[in-house]
Amino acid sequence: MSDLLVAFFFIGFTFAAYFLMNLLYLRFHFSFLMPALTATFIIVLFLLMTGTSYETYMTGGQWVDSFMGPAVVALAIPLYKQRKLLFDNLVPVLSGILVGVVIGMASGITLAKLFGFSRTLILSLLPKSITTPVAMEVTEQLGGIPSLAAVFVMIAGFSGIIVGPAFLKLLRIETPIGIGMGLGASAHGIGTAKALEYGAQEASVSSVAMSLSAVIGSFLAPVFVWFFFL
Repeated sequence: MSDLLVAFFFIGFTFAAYFLMNLLYLRFHFSFLMPALTATFIIVLFLLMTGTSYETYMTGGQWVDSFMGPAVVALAIPLYKQRKLLFDNLVPVLSGILVGVVIGMASGITLAKLFGFSRTLILSLLPKSITTPVAMEVTEQLGGIPSLAAVFVMIAGFSGIIVGPAFLKLLRIETPIGIGMGLGASAHGIGTAKALEYGAQEASVSSVAMSLSAVIGSFLAPVFVWFFFL
């Protein structure tokens, strides 16, 4: 089979998996049925069962991946529409994001050291709560494994959208700012997709939380490495 046919097959397979899982999610609306999670599981299972390598899948998957950029840029639309809400609450938004980044990094690195993880593994785990491209770059600069960092980011994101809504209910967090910051800072892009289900305001705050978490996390990661390892 030619590379072009392989590419078209996996593009179609990826879209079909996501479309079907999205229908399932819209029908039952359970967090653990989020299509980003279930479609990923189906694709991984298919690759394992057929013995298909990741490189082969990416002949088509890379075209799907290329839509990541426009999708992230599109988050600027709800952000612009809700700019007054953000500027009116600038201090709580910034302070909440800062606290979220610090707690996320501190808890991760502390637990990893308690369980005896290697230095390389800890450095790969450290930026788990910031968006994947930034986390991979930060990990590489720190001496970790970028591909492993991407896995930890995915685990953090999926955990955030599964457990996050329950915590929001438990703590009675009902404001757009609280919901948006909680999902965006803990589950980055996937959390922002989840926040969009709550409303445009929640999605706007979540996109800000995701972006600023990446910026703040990039600066704080070396500080945590210095504090815990030097």
